[in-house]
Order: sequence, then structure tokens, then C-alpha cells
Amino acid sequence: MFAIALVPIVLGLFVGFGGFLGFRERLTREGGTGVRTQAALRSEEAFKLANRVAGLPTMAGGAISVLAGLAGLAMPSTGGLIAAAFAGVLAMLVLVMGGGVLGNRAAMSVPTPAPAAPAGCSGCACGGCGVFKKEDA
Repeated sequence: MFAIALVPIVLGLFVGFGGFLGFRERLTREGGTGVRTQAALRSEEAFKLANRVAGLPTMAGGAISVLAGLAGLAMPSTGGLIAAAFAGVLAMLVLVMGGGVLGNRAAMSVPTPAPAAPAGCSGCACGGCGVFKKEDA
């Protein structure tokens, strides 16, 4: 019975901590966690904004899951424990998905970064830098 209550508690702690890291802008694009949509991965600024926006609902989902697991321990029957654990995990998933949608919308508001100049051109549009000119012998 105790193991059933541990599922939402452990999941909630991990998800809540991930939301906290996103809210504090501590997640990186290389890490594999956080809002990972095309809009969010466009730039570092978009990724940080998306995860900062998604952080609060994600932390709330983690907290609800932990509380549901703890409430399940207080249930007098195994059915009540299972129902509390299921409800907590479901609520956590809904809040995490909602946070992801909000984070993606925030990332789409960040302008697309300008493409980098080709190596060796320094922004000269390949006309005046001499990269493609023949050297006189």
C-alpha cells in the first residue's frame, strides 16, 4: 500500500523540481528537460522564457501530486489510496501539459534570431572581404 502512495509523491517531487529549475532559468537546451518545442528551441532567450512561463504550473502540478500521495496514505481503504494517487498524477499531467502550452506560446512571441554570417565573411556579403578573390601571383 505504501508503494502506491510513493508513485505520485516521487513523480511530484521530480516534476516540481524541474518546474522550479525552469522558473529560475536554470535549465539548458542541451539538458533534455523543459519545454522542448520548435519555438522554444529557436534561441536561448525563447527557451528560458518558455520554461519560466511553464515553471509555475509545473511546480503546482508537482505539489498537487505530492499532496495527493500524502492524502492517499490517510485513506482508510486501498481503493481510496489508488483513487487519490490516480487523481494526483492526472492533475499533475494536466497542469504540466497546460504549462507546456503556455510556455510554447510565450516562446513564439520571441522574434526569430537573425541567421549567422558564413565563416570567414564577417558580414561583408562576400563582395569585399577577399575570401573568394584570386590572389595575384
